[in-house]
Amino acid sequence: MSFLKFILKNPFRRKTSAVLAIVGIAIGIIVIVALGGITEGLVNTFEETIHAGGADFQVSGKETGDSAYGTNTINASWTDKIASVEGVDEAYPIYVVLTSVGDEYMNTLIGIDSNGTSLADISMKEGRIFEDNSSEVILGEIYAEDNNYSVGDSIEIDGEDFEVVGIYETGDQNMAGGVFTSISKVGEIMDDEDSISNIYVKVEKGADAQEVADRIDARYGDNITTVTSVMEMTQMADMLNTLQGSTWAISLLAIVVGGLGIINTMLMSVFERTREIGVLKAVGWSNRRILLMIVGESMVITLVSAIIGSLIGFLGCTLLGPQMGIDPLFTPKIFVQAFSIAVVVGIIGGLYPAIKAIRLPPTEALRYE
Repeated sequence: MSFLKFILKNPFRRKTSAVLAIVGIAIGIIVIVALGGITEGLVNTFEETIHAGGADFQVSGKETGDSAYGTNTINASWTDKIASVEGVDEAYPIYVVLTSVGDEYMNTLIGIDSNGTSLADISMKEGRIFEDNSSEVILGEIYAEDNNYSVGDSIEIDGEDFEVVGIYETGDQNMAGGVFTSISKVGEIMDDEDSISNIYVKVEKGADAQEVADRIDARYGDNITTVTSVMEMTQMADMLNTLQGSTWAISLLAIVVGGLGIINTMLMSVFERTREIGVLKAVGWSNRRILLMIVGESMVITLVSAIIGSLIGFLGCTLLGPQMGIDPLFTPKIFVQAFSIAVVVGIIGGLYPAIKAIRLPPTEALRYE
């Protein structure tokens, strides 16, 4: 029988103790995999929440000026510069002006690319989004109600007729009374198509919004500034770090508990095989070979536990998670972590009993009954 086959078969010669050891370690692996899947699912949900809807922050001019935000307008070319910064997923310019809208001599008109309206943190209540480069507008629900406008009506803006194609709602009361249209139309109205007021910035999933904002400030801070944090980025980052840290805490606990369990199992195995170990030494087995045998047997038990625990953890979370309102997400990292812990537990659990075995004098071992 080869040395490898010897190691693979030995742990299961005493089926009861092997099964108990496997069950004990598998429970720890189940917890690691299940908690890892739940944690990754929650992290993914939080990240989607952070990056859903409105922009993470805005970029505006550095100096005070006469724009609707009280800052100077900036050149539209800044949009491409901001979009190229590491960590930026989307960047859309907006042009906010005060002009005559309907019967009001002065009201807020917001120009934006139709694809960028999602970053403005608005959602359609009726109708649809305007088309770019068209004489179409969407009205805030407060403005529409106060002025009795509905989808399909016509509204005059700076002397030009626009069609109301939608009514939007938003949590921002300042924007609920505004009017959105294509940014190109606002440029035409203002006779200044190269200027913008602000840039909505959305960061890549997984990126830290504050770090991206700081990166922009570091590179372009002499000309522009990042303003108006939409999310409580620091608090959300702390929550994500806490969730991810909990997985490592459970993993450490599993190492300690699993290590103690396998040490006890392998010590009993060594104790029961004292005479056998003495025979192996008597026929010429080196201390190194005996150490490898016992540590190998320990690792066989923990790896079998990892396979069983990973399968149960995965299937359990996948089947039961949705019923409890949890959407687990399993990544290769979770299983790599689980098997790495199993290897560590196997080495730690087998090392001490192996050292005890190699220190056993052959003559004393042979006399043992």
